[in-house]
Amino acid sequence: MKNLKGPALFLAQFAGDEAPHNSWDSITKWAADCGYKGVQVPSWDARLFDLDKAAASKDYCDEFKGKALENGVEVTELSTHLQGQLVAVHPAYDNAFDGFADPSVRGNPKARQAWAVDQMMKAISASANMGIKNHASFSGALAWPYLYPWPQRPAGLVETAFDELAARWRPILDHADENDVNICYEIHPGEDLHDGVTFEMFLERVDNHSRCNMLYDPSHYVLQCLDYLDNIDIYKDRIKMFHVKDAEFNPTGRQGVYSGYQPWVDRAGRFRSLGDGQVDFVSIFSKMAANDFDGWAVVEWECCLKHPEDGAREGAQFVSEHIIRVTERAFDDFADGGTDEAANRKMLGID
Repeated sequence: MKNLKGPALFLAQFAGDEAPHNSWDSITKWAADCGYKGVQVPSWDARLFDLDKAAASKDYCDEFKGKALENGVEVTELSTHLQGQLVAVHPAYDNAFDGFADPSVRGNPKARQAWAVDQMMKAISASANMGIKNHASFSGALAWPYLYPWPQRPAGLVETAFDELAARWRPILDHADENDVNICYEIHPGEDLHDGVTFEMFLERVDNHSRCNMLYDPSHYVLQCLDYLDNIDIYKDRIKMFHVKDAEFNPTGRQGVYSGYQPWVDRAGRFRSLGDGQVDFVSIFSKMAANDFDGWAVVEWECCLKHPEDGAREGAQFVSEHIIRVTERAFDDFADGGTDEAANRKMLGID
């Protein structure tokens, strides 16, 4: 068994224009002060990170990581959630997602997609320059508007969507393989890869590519009423990253999974700060330890009620208390009588 690393913090929800969240130097000092040992970096946020430089220069990457270590934290992974989203966008979401892209390609879906693919390639190269093996992203979505089968879906519609999604991602996955980097898709509503079945549909189409892996986040499974503990055992060989995020699902006579278009605070399913929701993290951390997961336990803070500063500080302590220092010996070794093959055969009555 192996020890999880952590706690770490995904910085996307905290980067901002005011100190201490507006520069790499100050935000890493702040994260360390909160009790974190690592930080996951949103590669699109120029206040913290220069993706072009990181893709081209190992020296820049060494300086970037060095500043973090100097301030008390390690760079755990890079994230391209926003860019990955733009690899595949259904036209219904063109306007909604345009803001994720560089201004030069907004309003031009083909140029935006090409930009997103280039961003992914650069982020993979940057991960390699940093010596980081795992990379977080979204898959994007073409079939998502047709999630509910009404009106009846035309035969082959979903299959065509997944064929195209796989075709767009295959060169990116191949580039990841060349750089010894795993793409870890966050399994997330709004993405075509939103549960185990859809992940398998995609995985089959990329020929079980070794670099096609999962970012496990139980909060998204709670909101889908999916068995998030069983999921760990089913996909343990593909789970390479872990977001520690809490959630709750409280259906009523008025709303359930779809939550009636309500804002987050009024939804039946909503994200909560660590310890305030319903996720069984004791069982999750136990399964991760039993399954030899040795990656980082990364807090992704999202909550519609609690102040982020409180959520960040409480999250560091929460993860620290849940990481299991795995044992190096069996608890009943004291009763080991010592045997050999001959003794074993004698105990079994074998001549």
